Amino acid sequence: MSGLKLTGADREALEGGEGPGVQLAMRVVVAMAEAAGARALLDVSSAHVDGGLYHGRASLDFAERLADGGARAVIPTTMNVGSLDLLHPHWFRGDPAIADAARRLMDRYVEMGCRPTWTCAPYQIADVRPARGAHVAWAESNAIVFANSVLGARTDRYGDFIDICAAVTGRAPAAGLHLEEHRRGEVVFDLEAIPERLLAEDVLYPVLGHLVGRAAGTAVPVLTGLPPDVGEDRLKALGAAAASSGAVALFHAVGVTPEAATLGEALGGNAASRIVTVTMDDVRAARDELSTWHEASLTAVSLGTPHFSLSEFERLLPLIAGRRVHDDVELYVSTGRDVLARVEDRGWHTTLQQAGVRVVTDTCTYVTPIIEHPGPVMTNSGKWAYYAPGNLGIPVAFGSLEECVRSAVLGRVWRDERLWS
Repeated sequence: MSGLKLTGADREALEGGEGPGVQLAMRVVVAMAEAAGARALLDVSSAHVDGGLYHGRASLDFAERLADGGARAVIPTTMNVGSLDLLHPHWFRGDPAIADAARRLMDRYVEMGCRPTWTCAPYQIADVRPARGAHVAWAESNAIVFANSVLGARTDRYGDFIDICAAVTGRAPAAGLHLEEHRRGEVVFDLEAIPERLLAEDVLYPVLGHLVGRAAGTAVPVLTGLPPDVGEDRLKALGAAAASSGAVALFHAVGVTPEAATLGEALGGNAASRIVTVTMDDVRAARDELSTWHEASLTAVSLGTPHFSLSEFERLLPLIAGRRVHDDVELYVSTGRDVLARVEDRGWHTTLQQAGVRVVTDTCTYVTPIIEHPGPVMTNSGKWAYYAPGNLGIPVAFGSLEECVRSAVLGRVWRDERLWS
């Protein structure tokens, strides 16, 4: 087995002693460990599974084979978004046969003991957040980068099939970002030239993430010059965009994130392989790359990729309260059920509904056909702007939260050019 050492329990599972479902899961984990050059497996304390999103028959076949073989999650396991909003299934505008298969897929994962959180932002659920240094097996690119970077937990880049196999076995390869030597920063992004007024704007962070991801690729970036009080929502937006335009699964922000009290700590005592001085011209260029639509017409606005947090709803409320979304525009906000429950407890959902806002749960508008009238869409999400043109075949205008809301109310794209002057 290529130098991979297994415990007695690992071997028993691999030989079928715990049933065919567990055997299949362990076969996948072992194959991934060998491919990664791991010398051992390690225990993981939680998993976040991306496999509930229906990508075709193979998605369902694999889940059914595991479930029918008796596989069950042995560690706390949350679910990423599925292909349906189960609270509003009538919003799905695709093939009914696909909807049926997608619902069955979601059901099979719940049968295996996965918690039906249906969110790409499990870290917004208090009892789900792993402790610093905890080894976890999380899938979903933004969840991975948030867990590694903001929480200081340790997960490699897990995806469909390996995620549920880690949940079923409680084991993962001792490789990649689980190991200290792979967590050291490599490329430094110096933000000294970015004015404080722009660093104080939410809209900068998905743009900065897009820029960092494009330049860093698979390397671990280190950012210097971020405000020490930068909040989680901004770090979420930065990481999600960096994981989309590049393959960033961990970033360090000096003086902000857990493993970067100093630049030296972030780099792990090594010299940077490259230093990138970020200019305003760079930022404007990255902003422009996120828009494929430059006209005034608009059919929809989509917020909440990754899923909106409670604090983001709190910022949205004064922008939309007392106003009404234009009759020719749809305004969608995607969020998790846990956050929606807290929004409802505060009476905010009623205000949003009165304004014409449609709150989507369990899925996201860039991965499943929910938008009623496809056409130009505006978003404040770097991730949504990056993926939607390819996924949905629609043009995208990127803007700040305020620009998005005002555009939805006016029925046309509205810009505040002072943001980038």
